[in-house]
Amino acid sequence: MNERFLPYSRQEITEEDIAEVARVLRGDWLTTGPEVGRFEEALASYCGARYAVVCANGTAALHLAMMALDVQPGDGVVTSPITFLATANAARFVGADVHFADIDPLTVNLDPHQVERMLAQSDGRIKVVLPVHFGGHPARMEEFFALTAKHGVSIVEDACHALGAEYLDNSGEMVRIGSCRHSAMTVFSFHPVKGITTGEGGAVTTNDRALYERMVLFRGHGMVRNEASGFSFKNTEMAHDDSGNVVPWYYEMQALGYNYRITDFQCALGRSQLAKVDHFLAAKARLAECYRAGLAESPRLSALVKPLEVADSVRHAWHLFVVQVDFDGAGVSRPELVRRLHAKGVGTQVHYIPVHLQPYYRQHAGLKRGDLPVAEAYYERCLSLPLFPSMTKRDVDRVVAALQESLD
Repeated sequence: MNERFLPYSRQEITEEDIAEVARVLRGDWLTTGPEVGRFEEALASYCGARYAVVCANGTAALHLAMMALDVQPGDGVVTSPITFLATANAARFVGADVHFADIDPLTVNLDPHQVERMLAQSDGRIKVVLPVHFGGHPARMEEFFALTAKHGVSIVEDACHALGAEYLDNSGEMVRIGSCRHSAMTVFSFHPVKGITTGEGGAVTTNDRALYERMVLFRGHGMVRNEASGFSFKNTEMAHDDSGNVVPWYYEMQALGYNYRITDFQCALGRSQLAKVDHFLAAKARLAECYRAGLAESPRLSALVKPLEVADSVRHAWHLFVVQVDFDGAGVSRPELVRRLHAKGVGTQVHYIPVHLQPYYRQHAGLKRGDLPVAEAYYERCLSLPLFPSMTKRDVDRVVAALQESLD
């Protein structure tokens, strides 16, 4: 095999990115320095939100959001079973009960109708709805916003797949994911396979000053060093000298927090990457169209391999290119197809094993196979094909040809 292996996704690092990281490494601050605030300001501006809090990873971001909303043991959090484990785990970190609702079969996003049924039966115990913008396709946020407002429930968007995605609201305006137009907070991940990368990293955007301040507090051990940050010192007799000035070394812990900080050189990489995010999105959108055209050209492929639907009213972020494969009709199992494609230099992945079928969540949520039939039917047929910005049309043609050969 002489051609490069095509993983299902990968990072895109440029010389400009490397130069920005090197600049910070040669400077005075490696962490808790000025690059953190600069990245936060750039991200908030791009998303159209008032505030952004960047942190160690997407899981930490989800956890910070749960803590900021003061989700407690016994509270309920509703989310999708088709997501990475971290979405549900963040609710469990604070002791909340996780409730899984079934998905929309077309977009694989959380189904608002299923959530509404769950809210109506919850006796007020559900505190948060956590929709996932799966694969980069925006969830139906206005519907979630309306039904959660009726029940007094907060929304946290899991947009770890969806930086740069947008949806058309009822007024005819395109709403960018992360603006928190229809949510309390939006969470992002900057893992290498995501829309942009900081190596590892995450962020939460919000328009609520109080939520922002709580997340900043929890990100750094619950510790306050500077009253200008929005917090007042509680141990005033220790914090001030005889003249009423804050003593230079003073800090105090006001809550139980975590070390969820992110470094300055990661933030320099993130800010450099953010400047290219729209280029990345456009490149992946073109590749997705090439996939659709290529799969449609072959009668056999078009019958056996179906890309997920994309609503006309959205700008898709194309974190993933997911297809549904009729393995029975093809006469080949998914493991065998994955092996055949790998032998031809094509990497694939399965997104995701339904969370409610994981051993831990089977016990916690009390669900079993068959309880969420749409999610389970999706899982049985899904496969993610290679998609990343530096791919070419020729690469897409290779994948389509490999699929054709592997299914014949």
